Amino acid sequence: MRPPIQHSPAVSRFRPLTAGWLRSIAKAGLAISMITALESSTATAQVNSLTSFEPATAHRRVTDSHRETPTVLAVRRASPAVVNLHGQKTVRSTAAGLAGATDGGGFRQVNGMGTGVVIDPRGYVITNYHVVEDVDNIRVTLADGTVTSAELIAARPRNDLALVKVKISQELPTIPRGTSSDLMVGEDVIAIGNAYGYVHTCTQGIISALHRDVPVNDTQDYEDLIQISAGINPGNSGGPLLNINGEIIGVNVAVRVGAQQIAFAIPIDQVVQIVTTMIDEHNANRLDTGLRTQGGPRDGDGVTITHVSASSPAARDGLKPGDRVVRVGSRPVDDRLDFSLAMLQVDAGQQLPLGIERGGEVMELAVATSQSTGTDSGSPSETAWAVIGIRAKPVGQSAMSRLNARMRTPYRGGLYITAVRPGSAAAEEGIQVGDVLLGIHGWQTASVSDLAGILEHPDMRQGPRAKFYIVRREQTLYGHFQLASRSAATNH
Repeated sequence: MRPPIQHSPAVSRFRPLTAGWLRSIAKAGLAISMITALESSTATAQVNSLTSFEPATAHRRVTDSHRETPTVLAVRRASPAVVNLHGQKTVRSTAAGLAGATDGGGFRQVNGMGTGVVIDPRGYVITNYHVVEDVDNIRVTLADGTVTSAELIAARPRNDLALVKVKISQELPTIPRGTSSDLMVGEDVIAIGNAYGYVHTCTQGIISALHRDVPVNDTQDYEDLIQISAGINPGNSGGPLLNINGEIIGVNVAVRVGAQQIAFAIPIDQVVQIVTTMIDEHNANRLDTGLRTQGGPRDGDGVTITHVSASSPAARDGLKPGDRVVRVGSRPVDDRLDFSLAMLQVDAGQQLPLGIERGGEVMELAVATSQSTGTDSGSPSETAWAVIGIRAKPVGQSAMSRLNARMRTPYRGGLYITAVRPGSAAAEEGIQVGDVLLGIHGWQTASVSDLAGILEHPDMRQGPRAKFYIVRREQTLYGHFQLASRSAATNH
């Protein structure tokens, strides 16, 4: 009988091995299943994690988030009115150039940059004078990226402020205006500017100190500045300093070289006063209206007419001293800056429509304007220049209040001396640019008209020895004018 068929040894050995492998595979299958389950769980977590990177607006609005802080709102409110100013200027670049050499190697073109703030929707922008000084072609980049040009309208180099007009066809958003009269050391502030060319750079800090005086050189100094800890860099000049409400409270102007977190801004009340005077002088060189005006003590008080020339169109058209201007054309007038800006849109020869409040009633008048014929020798400013040899401007009420607070005095007003004629009575008595003239011969000098009235007074026309009072570096000083007879006075 044939033996039963047997599995070969190999087959025989393979059979138990196969059973072992099956058991191993079964165990491995469990492990693989567990790993797969873990990987599946991880993948699900990854999917869920990836889902969180989808835009938050799909599930919630950012305005519902605590991330939208007062700082965010302040920046958002003010940013559309901040512009980037840039251009090229020619400077002497070598010692030979500084010595006056005429070879071309003494000069070079440098790129300048700074920031500006829109204060009128027609494109009027304030900035620092040093930003636009000697720049032939001022280029402007608006908040929406539009690039255009601008022209210099008026400037006050000593105070480092300038007004430029952007060439634009549509109206621009304007900066919300606050006040610098109630600032507090320690309150939060925000700066926006073109730092190192990075447009609309925002930095935050606090007000470190108030009423800082920072001398620069013989022809320029900064007075009564705000000191801040917010980061200010080249290119920030002329940009806004904001409070936490997004209102401009200052114009950033300078940093302390070599120091950290020490920067300065011109208070907005001072800026408004200086810019208003600049615009008034610009308008006076273009237009003759026969009017002199004065702003009220608060915003919203409008502008009051203080003098109407008897021979002017304004007198013939019915304007009277004491009338309050509340509107120029369709533009409401809350203060002197509003009035001055509104006058910029009027050309010589045009009718000037005014809304006038008189006796509690508002009436509409149209006043004719004419081309300015130059300086009127009989104007109050020319009288002061001819008789005692000074040019001056009224000290703003907010500045006078700060001066009184620092000196503990009750002065009601004064004239800031802007020029002194060599050889004049003022020069002989040592009066300097920057002095504040308080009064002469017992009469107050709160305005140039006050000063002219004093000099025209019969008691003064014979050339008496007249006592005057000035403030210089927070000290009250006095002296005596030896006035020449008015018949001998000449213009210069």
